Amino acid sequence: MKISAELSAFQTRLGHEFADPGLLVRAVTHASMSSATRDDNQRLEFLGDRVLGLVMSEALLEVDPDASEGMLAPRFNALVRKETCAEIAREIDLGKVLKLGRSEMMSGGRRKQALLGDAMEAVIAAVYRDAGFDVARALVLRLWGARVATVQDDARDAKTALQEWAQGRGLIPPDYVETARSGPDHAPQFTIEARLSNGASATATAGSKRQAEQAAARALLDKINVG
Repeated sequence: MKISAELSAFQTRLGHEFADPGLLVRAVTHASMSSATRDDNQRLEFLGDRVLGLVMSEALLEVDPDASEGMLAPRFNALVRKETCAEIAREIDLGKVLKLGRSEMMSGGRRKQALLGDAMEAVIAAVYRDAGFDVARALVLRLWGARVATVQDDARDAKTALQEWAQGRGLIPPDYVETARSGPDHAPQFTIEARLSNGASATATAGSKRQAEQAAARALLDKINVG
């Protein structure tokens, strides 16, 4: 099967040349493009999530042999969450080669965090199906790089860290208030203010309320000097 020049260039960025290029094509095909004659990446995404989970579980045990399950669990979650998968996808410019339907294309699908994260998992599964677990594991560890060794610094999401900080000082849990919304309906931007009962606050803007809340919580943690 012959693939496009863009997909060929993506293989180079990914670091894996497919023996079965059809797997790659399926991995980058969003459901909005699927039809009776074209498979989308949803089944591969399901498989890729499991492959990624096994790779990261093994890697964390090797990096810190003395860590308890309670220590490993939040590190694992930080490495496999959609936000991290989307970060990796952006680093290899996966969005550029996604096959999207018109509606997703018009609404900025190539930049959507959830869509990029799902596609990254699908690509992992495609590599696994194409060349086996050892090759998929090597690729994942290379792409995730230093994140595996430094994940303890980012094991809790910002909202959880802020809530724990507040509760540890006898404060009520932080409040998140939408203070503004801009942009067109298909690509809105939300501005969220994170507020503590001691009067401290910080704001952030992002393409979803969840992202904006996390960013506002991180900004507030930085403001009160919590690493």
